[in-house]
Amino acid sequence: MLEALITSKTRLKLLLKFFLNSSNISYLRGLEPEFGESTNAIRVELNRFEDANLLVTSSQGNKKLYQANTKHPLFPEIHKLLLKHTGIDKVIDKVIDNIGDIKEVYLVGDLALGKNSNIIDLWFVGDEIDRNYILNLVEKAEKLISKKIRYIILNNRELSRFKATKNNNELLLLWKV
Repeated sequence: MLEALITSKTRLKLLLKFFLNSSNISYLRGLEPEFGESTNAIRVELNRFEDANLLVTSSQGNKKLYQANTKHPLFPEIHKLLLKHTGIDKVIDKVIDNIGDIKEVYLVGDLALGKNSNIIDLWFVGDEIDRNYILNLVEKAEKLISKKIRYIILNNRELSRFKATKNNNELLLLWKV
């Protein structure tokens, strides 16, 4: 869907990288192997985003680091659009209504890192969560969005243990009570 509006594959990859999870920070040479594209193509798009004030930059040694400008007036809209593009918004809306006593939902894996993926990895945190409901809903959602959904259900203690092993930008809080 979004590919029809944004014809530059590099631009779409950058949007996913920086605007799906705003804590992602990267530099030009780090994006090259991740995207599998030339530094020139990536540089052109980074410059466009920076000129439009969609990205903010900082320096670390001789590296120019890029990050989404969360203060830009279009940031929330771009973020919502990317959630819709990845199908995450549909999954969350359907699950939250009938899942049970849920406290938080996290996106992990490639999508949380801003990489395009055919797999949505979710962590559901809470007590007395209806596992059968989630399984049933995941099967329906996968057909609806044409992506695979993997999930785990954690309590607060388990979440704390997992968080200790993860980098902050590997966890994207999607929903909280």
